[in-house]
Amino acid sequence: MLITEMLRHNGVHDAETVALVERDAQNHSRRELTWGAFDTMADQVAAALMAAGIREGDRAAILMTNSLEWLPIYFGILRAGIWAVPLNFRFDADTIKRCIETVSARALFFGSEFVERIAAEKAALDRSVVRYIFMGSDAQKPDYATAFDCFVSSTDSARAAAAKPQDIAAVYFTSGTTGHPKGVVLTHQNLAFSCQVEREHHQQTRGDIFLCIPPLYHTGAKMHWFGGLAAGGTAVLLKGVRPRSILQAVSEERATIAWLLVPWAHDILTAVESGEIRLDDYHLDQWRLMHIGAQPVAPSLIRRWRKVFPNQAYDTNYGLTEATGPGCVHLGCENLHKVGAIGVPGHGWRCRIVDDNQCDVPDGTAGELAVMGAGVMQGYYRNPQATAAVMKDGWLLTGDIARKDEDGFIWLVDRKKDVIISGGENIFPVEIENFLLEHASVQDAAVIGVPDMRLGEIVAAVVQPKPGRELTEEEIVAFCAALPRYKRPRRIFFNDIPRNPTGKIQKPLLRKWYRY
Repeated sequence: MLITEMLRHNGVHDAETVALVERDAQNHSRRELTWGAFDTMADQVAAALMAAGIREGDRAAILMTNSLEWLPIYFGILRAGIWAVPLNFRFDADTIKRCIETVSARALFFGSEFVERIAAEKAALDRSVVRYIFMGSDAQKPDYATAFDCFVSSTDSARAAAAKPQDIAAVYFTSGTTGHPKGVVLTHQNLAFSCQVEREHHQQTRGDIFLCIPPLYHTGAKMHWFGGLAAGGTAVLLKGVRPRSILQAVSEERATIAWLLVPWAHDILTAVESGEIRLDDYHLDQWRLMHIGAQPVAPSLIRRWRKVFPNQAYDTNYGLTEATGPGCVHLGCENLHKVGAIGVPGHGWRCRIVDDNQCDVPDGTAGELAVMGAGVMQGYYRNPQATAAVMKDGWLLTGDIARKDEDGFIWLVDRKKDVIISGGENIFPVEIENFLLEHASVQDAAVIGVPDMRLGEIVAAVVQPKPGRELTEEEIVAFCAALPRYKRPRRIFFNDIPRNPTGKIQKPLLRKWYRY
């Protein structure tokens, strides 16, 4: 059953059951949507897109923060046979333009937060986008856009496209080692398979309530919720990640499952251990499962968590966008004795540890993790060279270095690529390096990740000044203020940049110098 069909089933058989709740901790607001209303809104979006001349096989982009409308828009796009293109809301204007140009998106759903970024590149966007649909107040709506409520009000039903499992459903943008976005092409079968994986791993039922905090543009949050979609459970979309907001949402919404990033789990524990938060003030007995993904998890963190929440199950999942999100490797709630490992092959998945010739390496030996299953992407959109580099006879090379122990559990060793994962977000060093090299006094620059208790890693920049020039940390900090906040270096060192004979930065050496 495709995910659009799962929605239809829930809309018909559980029409009055609450499907989605939106909680905004800052504005103290709460909205909800039943399965019936969710299904109807998806139909309205599909009908409106088709009425606007957006046809089956066209692309529609979503540039929105989490909201009650995000998922109905996504499902409406799929129901019309259009490819959904979720965009990272942290993308700058140039990256938004590049992604939309890559897929030739013909419709763009966007929130008020992105008006300036779209305006900066609108002339280029107009070459493909024919309908801009605005999510926000009339006072903020640009003249060129149609308000969402008006867009969907003219029609209220649509003939669902006769999608087949192998048909393309979505393009999710990630970035390669060069930092340029690559479009990961996922099929309807990929999305449906992720529902099976998640429900098998965490046994969701109709009575489960899933607290969803990470952004919906990312495969992680949405694909974890897919288990609840398959079961007909409720999802709570929380805006606000302070410990008190998270615990209030779990308590007041009676959430049973929450997927957290490491920084949020760390902040909750710190608040509880310091006495800032008293757990007795909340109803948490129903919270049966906390699971973590998106970055390596320190065993010490889970030991602390288990001490504070001793009756709660814990799990971790490993995944990547190219494998339709989380679950290709899965620890399992029953394997707490292996905390620190990412686990064993997930439901329906196969895993290998291979050398550079794609030959299996012995247990205990480090090699590249390769995975195979129905969640593996079709490829990178219009990028056969990049696809061929990671797809080998049905196996997806993850770019992560891992080893397998004598019990068959997989442990991450390092990343083959130099991606920094900070608070669950991928940060690409070359983008920041290139930015630093624009400074008039910078001769060379290298960016690495250094360990951080809360975020997993933070960005560190090693800067080599030009001969005769002097640079201060304050100058670099001020210069980097033009970067998105999450990409700005938190640690700055001044030194010569070591390079090998072919000119490549010796990042293992830099990590040895500065990872402390």
